[in-house]
Amino acid sequence: MTEVPASPLKRTPLYALHKELGARLVPFAGYEMPVQYPTGILVEHAQTRNACGLFDVSHMGQVRLTAKAGHNAAKALETLVPGDIAGLQPGQQRYTQFTNDSGGILDDLMVTSTGDHLQLVVNAACKDADLAHIQTGLSSACEIEPMFSRGLLALQGPQAVTVLSRFAPQVAAMKFMTGAFVMIEGARCYVTRSGYTGCDGYEISTPADAADPIARKLLGHPEVKPIGLGARDSLRLEAGLCLYGHDIDTTTTPVEAVLLWSIGKERRAQGGFPGAAVVQKQIAEGSPRKRVGLLPEGKAIAREGAEIAIAGKVLGTVTSGGFAPTLGRAIAMGYVERSQSANGTKVELIVRGKPVPAEIVPMPFVKHAYYRG
Repeated sequence: MTEVPASPLKRTPLYALHKELGARLVPFAGYEMPVQYPTGILVEHAQTRNACGLFDVSHMGQVRLTAKAGHNAAKALETLVPGDIAGLQPGQQRYTQFTNDSGGILDDLMVTSTGDHLQLVVNAACKDADLAHIQTGLSSACEIEPMFSRGLLALQGPQAVTVLSRFAPQVAAMKFMTGAFVMIEGARCYVTRSGYTGCDGYEISTPADAADPIARKLLGHPEVKPIGLGARDSLRLEAGLCLYGHDIDTTTTPVEAVLLWSIGKERRAQGGFPGAAVVQKQIAEGSPRKRVGLLPEGKAIAREGAEIAIAGKVLGTVTSGGFAPTLGRAIAMGYVERSQSANGTKVELIVRGKPVPAEIVPMPFVKHAYYRG
């Protein structure tokens, strides 16, 4: 979860709070971010699964799109993404991807309709490139407002609804992948019932100056503890969720990544997004490779880059791997040739030069707990 910074690191509005809480800060996507707190990743992981964790995700990129006169922001955005954006009702949220002309994924993002504009959340490492991409593609149809200084808090876990309802009772009735404007501690926030852990929970977009006081108020409740990037990664891996730049990138299509569910039926048929011909061909004929879940035997951890083989023949590569605290064992995901991608297929993962027996299994590894009403 660490990287070598190429330039001075940025800080989120919660930097001072992380320091107070004793976080171990590391470079991540150009920011100085907490990878863990003194209790450690395993405790933080269990805290989120069993109670409630608060994550600082203010490094993510928030962008507002508002249609110019005579234009439709949702229809305009559909020229850049394969998702059904025009079908969003006010308060509905969708997961989609920016694609390139070969069907590869430039980034994945969340899009929410507020009724009069669209709210986008893109990945931190991609946000400047994404903004330029949006400006090039949509500036004639939309007013584009980057909101990179806003705070973004993720309150995740089975007790998130109990805690946030104390501040804003209306959030209890929200369903997974919906959003609403909510007043929290006197600040107008945009709250979505979503997240990146596989747990129930919320993401709270705050004015920059409100992020720290709201975070402190949330942490004042006994159910809530601060959680770093380390547990965020182990939680999303258990949930079988892709990490951009690892499990998906410009060389992978949504079909290969098993993200076809995020492309509406009409959009599959009509196309109209970059790389549509490639995606449609893979839908019709099958993709050459497929993202799969992997259960290695024993304690060996197959990290990103480990080869996946059968009888010495390399079939693909691990893209994410680690220890799953909820399961008490190693898990991984990666890409293999589609002809060898069936669940139950026995493979070997090459870890430090040695083959480790493994099996292709369905994902998620840990069942999602989203609130669907």
